[in-house]
Amino acid sequence: MAVKRRRLTDTNIAKLSPAASEYTVWDTRHAGLGVRVRPSGHRSFVFWRRGEDGARRITLGSAALMNVEEARSRCLSIESGAQSGETQRSAVPTFEDFVAGPGRSCYERGKPSTRRVAARVVNARLLPTFGSLPLDRITHAAVTRWFDECSRTTPGAANRALNLLSRILNHAIVCGHLESNPARGIKWNPGAKLTRFLSREEVRRLHHELDRHVQARPSRARQADAIRLLLLTGCRRGEILTLRWQDVDGGTLNLIDAKTGPRRVFLNAPARAILERQPRSGSVFVFPAPSNPNRPLSQHLPLWRSVRREAGIEDVRLHDLRHTVASHAVLQGVPLPVVSRLLGHKRPSMTLRYAHVGDREVEAAAERIGAAIARALKDSGTPKRVS
Repeated sequence: MAVKRRRLTDTNIAKLSPAASEYTVWDTRHAGLGVRVRPSGHRSFVFWRRGEDGARRITLGSAALMNVEEARSRCLSIESGAQSGETQRSAVPTFEDFVAGPGRSCYERGKPSTRRVAARVVNARLLPTFGSLPLDRITHAAVTRWFDECSRTTPGAANRALNLLSRILNHAIVCGHLESNPARGIKWNPGAKLTRFLSREEVRRLHHELDRHVQARPSRARQADAIRLLLLTGCRRGEILTLRWQDVDGGTLNLIDAKTGPRRVFLNAPARAILERQPRSGSVFVFPAPSNPNRPLSQHLPLWRSVRREAGIEDVRLHDLRHTVASHAVLQGVPLPVVSRLLGHKRPSMTLRYAHVGDREVEAAAERIGAAIARALKDSGTPKRVS
């Protein structure tokens, strides 16, 4: 492809159309300044500088975020630094500077709790390793070593940190600081399969153990009722343990700060009975902490560990009670979109991760299907021969 040159202006830069392959249009006013146009349509300013360390191309930034005069000024600044003997390797910011500036948008979205978790990941996991590095010095090998090290102790947290790092680096590409994402292609750690839910017999044993513990120590009643409410509603643990009286509206819960946004939970009769028997102690929480009514019950629910051990379900997590609601709803013939709304999922596809059925139910279904087909074959009779 022939070298393209023209006097760059903001107007003609905006008119540059993407091609099948990347190309650059060079400025006739300032030698070495150009606009790189990718097949995606993204445009970024680049500067080809020649110095004692040889020729190198420097990415100045996205053409959507700076105008041509700012780009020319940046070129002059780089040339001035080189002539004065300063080490001017690149206009690419460090990872720390980028996440404090344009990169903040990658982890300052969503609910306040989501933003707090993302900020902790940046500060605790990303900045210590990559903070001082210019973005274009972060290599695939470095990201792989960092991810492998994190995965040794906390594989799930390592996956979440890698996901956030990849989003930040993708945004750096949009801003024109990177050619490609060095975090791309790294395989995540396999997650635990969400296949555990309680059978009817296990539900019965759990209920029995909850009753037994409350009879032995009545102070455990609130914890027991919170566990029962999780099983009856399919709500997330935080939605029940931080439930406020103002969220209870007769036969419904109006959850303002749910994970996927505000949602309404319809209560069945046993769930309503649990809420009706909770004492109004002056706390804003339905299940306040015994030692401090201004705080909710502990997210760990100490009673749960004892109950599940004695009920013979030690491999069951509190979150598996949510799986149980979905699975039993499916077994009762509830349509998947209804189960999805029951759980507060935005997409029914998310519900498939929770709606498990056991081997006995699958075996019984296979028998029913086989019997139905056998009856159909029998009813059809033997085809008559045509003479």
